[in-house]
Amino acid sequence: MVGTANPQLVFVHGIGGLRNAETERQQWLRALAVGVRAAGRAELVSALTQGWLADVCFANYSDLFNTRGAQGGTPGGELDPSEEQVLSGLLEAMVDELAEQYPPDTGTRDARVIEQARHHVDALSSGSRAQGVGEFARRLVWVTTTLLQLPGLRQGAQWANGQAFALHLSQVARYLNRHSDRAALGSAIRSRMLEGLDPTRPLVVVSHSLGTVVAYEALHEYEGPVALWVTLGSPLALGGVVLQRLVPRPPSCPKEVGAWHNFWDRNDIVVGRPRLADWIAPSSTGVKAQTAPVKSGGVWTHTATKYLEHAEVAGPIVKALVP
Repeated sequence: MVGTANPQLVFVHGIGGLRNAETERQQWLRALAVGVRAAGRAELVSALTQGWLADVCFANYSDLFNTRGAQGGTPGGELDPSEEQVLSGLLEAMVDELAEQYPPDTGTRDARVIEQARHHVDALSSGSRAQGVGEFARRLVWVTTTLLQLPGLRQGAQWANGQAFALHLSQVARYLNRHSDRAALGSAIRSRMLEGLDPTRPLVVVSHSLGTVVAYEALHEYEGPVALWVTLGSPLALGGVVLQRLVPRPPSCPKEVGAWHNFWDRNDIVVGRPRLADWIAPSSTGVKAQTAPVKSGGVWTHTATKYLEHAEVAGPIVKALVP
């Protein structure tokens, strides 16, 4: 990137399996182009997708989670107690969000699925480690398999089965583990995001899901100007699960960020919704999250491309890239 006058645009992904950086970069760019057209800036689409408007990179850290024998593998026996606590809290928060959509007093099949999932989450949190190695993993897969009975998750084909769902959710817990023997993973992930950036040039960061947590911490380390930071489907405001584990604390907007736009979908079950703007303090220059809802079509909303296709998401991004 160094040596050109273009601004820098970095995409930061969330949970999932192994990714191909160039394939994903093109997918995110195509989705962003849809949103740019919807925002009334069709004349900028070619400049964006051809790389004339900005130098665009996809910060791929997926291999750090998915390397065989390292941070990947199956959930069973690999999570320490603090990671189990994070994962239990994350699933509890997801079930609470779903219960608002499917209240138990409605008596519907989906409501019964949520109540069954809540029962499994309660069991997950009740000292399963004392019941033997692997018990937490078995209970974890019970929860995720139950949740995949919901049409919105099952039909979205985001995960093939409950074990894959559990494995990917466990990445949040692994990243947030600050113990000395685990902290190197988080440091390596943040390095992937910041790799190759030129702090003398403007930067726009678009982050999704766990990537918003990575970006939060990495941007606190970054010393260059950040014209815009966009967070999509962010779990940053999940209080006891994520918010209280962020570094630095107390949580605040990174000081080099010039503007922060946070977008959430009502049907996205892993986001903290409007609470993010209230629970994360402004930066030392007074910048804080500006939060807005979006409404996606389809049955699965927790994907970056779903968010990027919206005019209200793409508009500020392309505006920040125009000289």
